[in-house]
Amino acid sequence: MKRTRLQTIALHAVIILSIMIVSLPVVLSFVISTQTPAEVYSSPPKLLPSAHFSNYTAAWRSVSLGRMMLNSTIIAAAVTAGKIVFSLLAAFAFTHFDFKGKNLLFFIVIITLLLPIPVRIVALFGIVSSFGWIDTYAGLIFPFLASATGTFLFVQRFRTIPLELLDAAKMDGCHPLRYLFQILIPLSKNSIGALTVIEFIYIWNQYLWPLMATNSKQMRVVQIGVKMLIQAEAMNNWGVIMAGVMITMIPPLFVFFIMQESFMKGFALASEK
Repeated sequence: MKRTRLQTIALHAVIILSIMIVSLPVVLSFVISTQTPAEVYSSPPKLLPSAHFSNYTAAWRSVSLGRMMLNSTIIAAAVTAGKIVFSLLAAFAFTHFDFKGKNLLFFIVIITLLLPIPVRIVALFGIVSSFGWIDTYAGLIFPFLASATGTFLFVQRFRTIPLELLDAAKMDGCHPLRYLFQILIPLSKNSIGALTVIEFIYIWNQYLWPLMATNSKQMRVVQIGVKMLIQAEAMNNWGVIMAGVMITMIPPLFVFFIMQESFMKGFALASEK
């Protein structure tokens, strides 16, 4: 059934309106980040950006934001890589090997999604503390390396790949791990890209666990840095605060723009052949 011209216009109008609503907080944050305190509190509010870009320099220097961004980048990259590797191996085991209790074990892995970090944070802190990992990269990375979401995603992806490929690989004497790395992983690159974006942003936005697991300023992450920036600006200089927020958005946006094609295709499992 063909759309009428009026329906097409209405659809485009709804899409444009939705984009404007979703992007409005980011746009306002950028506008405020370029304004002086007087402009921020002016009435009526000034809705166009100014040229007060010294706010970005002030935000960068005020709480050592560069060091915090380095910490967050290292942690997010390491956790994302670890999650992908372990999820691929776990999904490969669940889909290509038969062993006793496989279904029960897979159910246990999935049920861990009901136990977010805040629920188990006290026990987790005790374990990490007993290892001497407080205020270290290990304490910020290792608790997040397992991923039920990634395992489920790759299990669903591997199940769409014809078993004839496995039979052909076995006839050629292909080792299981070779089959995984040379056949399954290349066929799952979009799912890997989608998981990379999801996990990187998830770890980048962590606040509660890094707050508990770090003591020194040298190990703080960007989300704590934003909170420290709010506290540092006693006069509520929202231009500087929003400048810091805009800076911390750059790495996740960079990862998303690089992986956006894979991210969009990663969930269309049935359409990939």
